[in-house]
Amino acid sequence: MAPPLLDLPSHCLLPRLRRPTSGRLLLHLRLKPLSSSSYTTTTTTTTTSSSTSSSRAPQVPPSLHGPSLRRGRRLPGETDGLLSFARIFDLAALRVPAAACAPLERRLRGHLLNWPRVRNVVRQPGDDGGLLFPVPHPSLATPSSLPTAVARREKLAREFNARGFVQFPNLAKMSRPPARKRKGKKDEGGGEAAATARDTKDKVYVVEVIGERKEEHGDEWMGLVGEEGFGRITWRGGPTRLLLLDENYANKRVDDLPEAIKVVLDHETNKDGSSSYELVQCQLTLFYNYWPMNEILEEILPEGIIVPTGFETVGHIAHLNLRDDHLPYKKLIAQVVLDKNKPKIQTVVNKIDAIQNDYRTMQLEVLAGIDSLVTTVIESGLRFQVDLSTVYWNSRLSTERQRLVDHVFKNSDVVCDVFSGVGPIAISAARKVKYVYANDLNPTAVEYLERNIVLNKLERKIEVFNMDARRFISSIYSSQHVHPVTQVVMNLPNDAAEFLDVFRGISWNHQLAVPSCVMPNIHVYGFSKAEDPEYDFHERINLTLGENVSDVEMHRVRLVAPGKWMLCASFTLPVSVAFAKPNYIAC
Repeated sequence: MAPPLLDLPSHCLLPRLRRPTSGRLLLHLRLKPLSSSSYTTTTTTTTTSSSTSSSRAPQVPPSLHGPSLRRGRRLPGETDGLLSFARIFDLAALRVPAAACAPLERRLRGHLLNWPRVRNVVRQPGDDGGLLFPVPHPSLATPSSLPTAVARREKLAREFNARGFVQFPNLAKMSRPPARKRKGKKDEGGGEAAATARDTKDKVYVVEVIGERKEEHGDEWMGLVGEEGFGRITWRGGPTRLLLLDENYANKRVDDLPEAIKVVLDHETNKDGSSSYELVQCQLTLFYNYWPMNEILEEILPEGIIVPTGFETVGHIAHLNLRDDHLPYKKLIAQVVLDKNKPKIQTVVNKIDAIQNDYRTMQLEVLAGIDSLVTTVIESGLRFQVDLSTVYWNSRLSTERQRLVDHVFKNSDVVCDVFSGVGPIAISAARKVKYVYANDLNPTAVEYLERNIVLNKLERKIEVFNMDARRFISSIYSSQHVHPVTQVVMNLPNDAAEFLDVFRGISWNHQLAVPSCVMPNIHVYGFSKAEDPEYDFHERINLTLGENVSDVEMHRVRLVAPGKWMLCASFTLPVSVAFAKPNYIAC
């Protein structure tokens, strides 16, 4: 009968596998088939305790796997604050030699924890002690055979040399006071709970081995033998690491592990007979910093409320569009968004009302962070200074702006940006095209446009105007000192189509013949809620121009709201429209 080596507690060492010189010693493992009853956890045990042994319902594995705020145990006594989001999970881990950690991690990849943002390899305090005392087998070890603290101190003293504590790094701590005494920090107060909150403020997760909690000892003993000298059953030689196993292996003994793990450990041990492996039980604590934004919001918002998952980023500002049912919790939502996106996000704002003014400015409420709405946006290698309280900016249109510059504009083009704002299209196009005319009605936007032109060193390729759109287009085509315009951009989706009537008869008083005129390509933006948005927008363009424009290329920019599309219509201005009789009074 094999010796009962596998009936040890879960934190004891696995049988040491070695190849003696006199012969070959094989390890006899008693394997038990894994049935459905082996998946019973402490949670399912409490729910089935009322059933009798004669009529027991079949156990159903839990449907949730992986880290979740709905699983795990809360920290005792923590019902509010950041520590209320901490969750404790029971896991099993293999303590392995540090040299064998990398190959074991590769071979046991499918049996490891593999949770996002949690490393499978964990380093514990004292794992790099490097003390090479003989470790008796657990079955043969007695309290008298274990090295005492005095023996360890004498061993250190005998082998100490002047090479700089190479083998015994803990001795280096004896020559200087602890960090907390050297810095001389004052007690911040608040009690034990506040101290725990300060310690875990910047932590993501902590792994603690059950049964190895350090006892209270004096600073003199801790400085002599190191923290790893206390609280463990055996004094282990060489650096070690912890390999976190899958959560299904928690609270299991050695003989309950899959045979694949035992085969891998047997193979690694046969290469080095002095290696030993230990199965330990751990507690993994995931703190507030670990959980993503959507999980935190699901926890704090009442059931039935849709969790806000997205926001627009403008420099250091996060721009939210909260629903009415979110408004009672807007401060909490903003704080979570700020916490989960630091340091990039420093301010969180919410749009109070829709855009209803000619300058396209939004009424914003600062919910969290600093109060400044002046920021710098970097887009396609260009820098733009923006004040969201006085000018308009939409980062979600960056792809559309890049499409125009990369695939529509040519190097010889002359671009006329009718509603330029702070210049995202005008400045981006100026790096490629021949010349740009940029205009906006908002004087503050024009001021920032001029700043951004200087900031990006494009003063010689952009001319700025501050006037109404119809007056601007008329002045460009009536002037004799401008370059012939080949591209016209009208990015004002709510009203841009209504300004197309300015092009009817734009060349009525032109002195040159019709064949010599250059007809520009017009790119006009608009919204549509129709079932066929392209047809609807096309009809509105024909109605404004007073003529049927046949060759119109439609491009869907983005879905602004359910059933509401933003479109870009591109067409060449018909000659018949340009030389028709004007149907409006020029400004």
